[in-house]
Amino acid sequence: MNKSIIIILLITVLDAIGIGLIMPVLPTLLNEFVSENSLATHYGVLLALYATMQVIFAPILGRLSDKYGRKPILLFSLLGAALDYLLMAFSTTLWMLYIGRIIAGITGATGAVCASSMSDVTPAKNRTRYFGFLGGAFGVGLIIGPMLGGILGDISAHTPFIFAAISHSILLILSLLFFRETQKRAAIVANSTPQNQTASNSVTGFIKKSLYFWLAAYFIIQLIGQIPATIWVLFTQYRFDWNTTSVGMSLAVLGVLHIFFQAVVAGKLAQKWGEKTTIMISMSIDMMGCLLLAWIGQVWVILPALICLAAGGMGQPALQGYLSKSVDDNAQGKLQGTLVSLTNITGIIGPLLFAFIYSYSIAYWDGLLWLMGAIFYAMLLITAYFHQRKATPETVISAS
Repeated sequence: MNKSIIIILLITVLDAIGIGLIMPVLPTLLNEFVSENSLATHYGVLLALYATMQVIFAPILGRLSDKYGRKPILLFSLLGAALDYLLMAFSTTLWMLYIGRIIAGITGATGAVCASSMSDVTPAKNRTRYFGFLGGAFGVGLIIGPMLGGILGDISAHTPFIFAAISHSILLILSLLFFRETQKRAAIVANSTPQNQTASNSVTGFIKKSLYFWLAAYFIIQLIGQIPATIWVLFTQYRFDWNTTSVGMSLAVLGVLHIFFQAVVAGKLAQKWGEKTTIMISMSIDMMGCLLLAWIGQVWVILPALICLAAGGMGQPALQGYLSKSVDDNAQGKLQGTLVSLTNITGIIGPLLFAFIYSYSIAYWDGLLWLMGAIFYAMLLITAYFHQRKATPETVISAS
């Protein structure tokens, strides 16, 4: 594993730790400025505001990273994150929290840049494997971050934000000193031509219509993933009467399993059977997990269900790898920015939609949403099968 890949993975882990740091204490910090009755509303607005900014600006930053290189956009993103954490650490009014989240959403391109950089330095045939490493690195950060944030939060609600501001400032300096530009000079020059600049003005101008299905599949998979993200705590507490500790343990197990399947298994499957087959396998396993959770009656069945949900996570690096190797070198940033934007759209729609459905269906059957997830997967699998039968040989996306 070369030096560039190690640095990319390190940046990903540290960035995810910073994100995870603030998760346990953001409601507590917010409670200093708003009443208990309006806490949930403001918390939801802060999350939605960040996601909305990402939807708008992630593709723009991805496009800029193609044109000017990965390093300037990475430094810009880390600077924005440090400013966000700094504002929140020393916040004295509610508007400072809102400004901080807006800045973070506008500048938050670390994930897209790291994914684009990984595409720059890895061969196409191994890309799923390295995207799996990226997903695993992010997962490690999201396990360490909340634990560290909880410990620091016992000191003060502001302490995790101070720590995150300092850590991201250090990460900014280290990236400035040691992160080498990964994009080939030829790709940067190509993106400076009038023809490609015109094509860049279109959100999907760099992608051929034959791959729109896989972008739609990515969106649907991410949307289904919002079901456990939205209702897991409520579902396990209602069906099994779990306490906070039990819920936390189950999420920790899911996180570890997710890291294993993304970082270890996904790449091996893709190398043996190809990305598309890996995507189909992961969707099938995730569908089984949804069906188990819909009708689960015994607590012990939670473990195989968690294994299925974690294994279903292999679809993301496989699909990301397939799309990445199907685009030109000078379109990687645009692609990754588009994927981040799609992910954040599901992060806005999913919790609102699924929380609404769950709140109304729980009186009749608390497994309805899991069944809906399984049905979505079944429909996607059938559609993917017929799409494959009609597909032309290898599809190539150009930047023009």
